[in-house]
Amino acid sequence: MEITAGVTTAPGSGFALRTLELDGPGRGEVLVGVRAAGVCHTDLLCADGVHPAPLPGVFGHEGAGVVEEVGDGVEGYAPGDRVLMSFDSCGACARCGRGFPFYCEEFQTLNFGGGRRDGGTALSLDGRRVHSHFFGQSSLATHAVARARTLVRIPDDIPFEVAAPLGCGVQTGAGAILNVLRTRAGGTVAVAGAGGVGLGAVMAARLCGAGLVVAIDPIASRRALSLELGADVALDPHGTDVARRLAELGGVDSAVDTSGRPAVITACFEALRPKGGLALIGGPAEPTFEFEAYKFFDGRYVCGLSMGESVPREFVPVLVDHWRGGRFPVDRLVTAFPLADLGRAVEAMRSHEVIKPVLIP
Repeated sequence: MEITAGVTTAPGSGFALRTLELDGPGRGEVLVGVRAAGVCHTDLLCADGVHPAPLPGVFGHEGAGVVEEVGDGVEGYAPGDRVLMSFDSCGACARCGRGFPFYCEEFQTLNFGGGRRDGGTALSLDGRRVHSHFFGQSSLATHAVARARTLVRIPDDIPFEVAAPLGCGVQTGAGAILNVLRTRAGGTVAVAGAGGVGLGAVMAARLCGAGLVVAIDPIASRRALSLELGADVALDPHGTDVARRLAELGGVDSAVDTSGRPAVITACFEALRPKGGLALIGGPAEPTFEFEAYKFFDGRYVCGLSMGESVPREFVPVLVDHWRGGRFPVDRLVTAFPLADLGRAVEAMRSHEVIKPVLIP
């Protein structure tokens, strides 16, 4: 079938809308009519060539829509089902077997390999191969052939544009607080970076009943939004000695970094109380950090994580319930754009004009 999709032909070339040919779903796959697709920072990193991904290809890994066709071997889904698409995993390795699909032994291949598990692709342009199955979906398009393992059923009352960001970015930030750090009520939480991932962490910290939530971001509009979504204090790292200010606030029990800035990361570590944890999300601006080794002996720790260490079919419904109850207002992060304005949506994200652009085919 013919579809419209955003194609990246070479690193730094951007996203150009093209008419492509999409194969039907193969075994273990479904065809989804995309109703909304979030743009995530990972899409930009891959399109820019910062993170390797085969090109030409179609990115997008926060898709939501309606199942239109089901391939062989797919159980539990039928045409008409409302779903969002999250990350892919094999379901058969030891890590998946232990309930850790976010650390699947085939995670890199399945999510960044540019095609199906057999090496084929579902997309072509004028007979030439175009890489598909980014995060098992490639959803910056009107339609996507997705691995059924990426799917999460969503209820009728949540708009597609609100559900879509739960597939990756917001899920990752919230999971850092709820699944990894397991932040306790009354604790102090610091979140560095107030984009979609960081604000997911801020909202989750408020869900936990944190006593004090500190957001750290150089952009005034994001600091202001963080205060509306649950932060008690918002710091500008360019005009503040973050380590000193966090110390004045009495230190923190949990910290999440989405900034990748070594100075901010070190400041958050320095502010940890005994047994406090720092979770690192996203690619760092520099590959190494400096921590004072003796400070680990009071039980503080640093960890990385993938996808918020969530099992999407279990975790996303929890977030949807909190959204429904007004406790997790993810809709406040979303700015909708027509798919035809993909280029403008990407530039609005790069310029920090919007938090989470969501494309509506």
